Amino acid sequence: MKIQVVVDLSEISSNVVDEAIKFAKATDAEIWLLHVAEPEPDFVGSKVDTEVMRDVHAEEFHKEHRQLQLYASQFEKSGLKTTALLIQGETVKTILNQAKRHTADIIVMGSHRKGALAHLILGSTSEGVLNHSNIPVMIIPVPEN
Repeated sequence: MKIQVVVDLSEISSNVVDEAIKFAKATDAEIWLLHVAEPEPDFVGSKVDTEVMRDVHAEEFHKEHRQLQLYASQFEKSGLKTTALLIQGETVKTILNQAKRHTADIIVMGSHRKGALAHLILGSTSEGVLNHSNIPVMIIPVPEN
């Protein structure tokens, strides 16, 4: 079985990883760990401003890569074959494209509890994946504190 585990590197990602490890160990699965980063924005302004913004964006990308590798090591320490992917792009589209590309059997991801207004305006990544996926999607809820 191939499981695509999606993390957004927020506070809920640790819970998603923990639950995905339990599920993957029970099914002896191969893991494709995915984080979708924001694409590099188009920079407009002076050359100095553009260089500074690119440096800031590059540093953030490297920070995300380091965090993703920490999560990947958790899967590997559990004896699971894991490939970590950090890809820039539109979140829902990238998640679905990567699941198809790696012939994932299931997508495991978290869901944030947003207010109704935020959900109405921004939509939901998990909802977008659920509505457009051709394979099963397991949503790990935010633990209640």
